[in-house]
Amino acid sequence: MTHAPHSEVAQHVADAAADHADSGVFPPFDPTYFASQLFWLTIFFVILYVALDRFILPKIKTTIEDRRDRIADDLDAAAQAKADAEAAGEAYEKSLAEARTKAHVIAADTRKALDAEIAKETAGVEAELATKQETAEAAIRKAKEKAFSEVRGIATTATSAAVAALAGVDVSEADAGKAVDGLLKAKEA
Repeated sequence: MTHAPHSEVAQHVADAAADHADSGVFPPFDPTYFASQLFWLTIFFVILYVALDRFILPKIKTTIEDRRDRIADDLDAAAQAKADAEAAGEAYEKSLAEARTKAHVIAADTRKALDAEIAKETAGVEAELATKQETAEAAIRKAKEKAFSEVRGIATTATSAAVAALAGVDVSEADAGKAVDGLLKAKEA
């Protein structure tokens, strides 16, 4: 195979360009080339159609189906997570309600126990105070009786002294005591 010199190729290209320039038609629109253009268009269209049908479109279809499946799986997982969260929330609310109920029961039991203990201590203190009050009242009665008995003696002495000083009459202690007792009984009635 012989190679044409560079100048010959350049000359051939220049001649072809001159021929087209003389015709004045844009080469793709030149009717002499329509048959060859339609032939190559058909060849490339068939090749492109086969490539799309056999290689590209199945990959796109697979990708779309995978994506659709992944989205469906994600939605299912989200629905399951939501259901789990709601179940956990219900379980939490239930345990919280049980804890509140238990706390109320414990508080009521504690309150009852404290009330019983307070009532027991109150009864003990009241019994002790009643005993002390009875003892104090008995002591007051004794002191009052003692004071009244001493007042009677003082009144009797004062009466006999007053009668002796005022009337000049000597009154015996016994007679003065009878007069004082009579006045005390009259006052009590």
